[in-house]
Amino acid sequence: QKKELAVFINCFLDTLPETERNVFLCRYWYVDPVKDIADTFGFSVGKVNSMLFRTREKLRRALEKEGY
Repeated sequence: QKKELAVFINCFLDTLPETERNVFLCRYWYVDPVKDIADTFGFSVGKVNSMLFRTREKLRRALEKEGY
């Protein structure tokens, strides 16, 4: 089950636009602070927070659709 979930999440990440995927990975894989992510990508903190929220919602809906 864990391996299936990992494969699913990787496939989900592959569907995201590159910048959205990189912001998500910086925050939740590398645990970078939102401020650092904003500085790296040249975005405001608010934009990064919005991107992360929208990506989490997409992931939540995709997980629910697959029965997770």
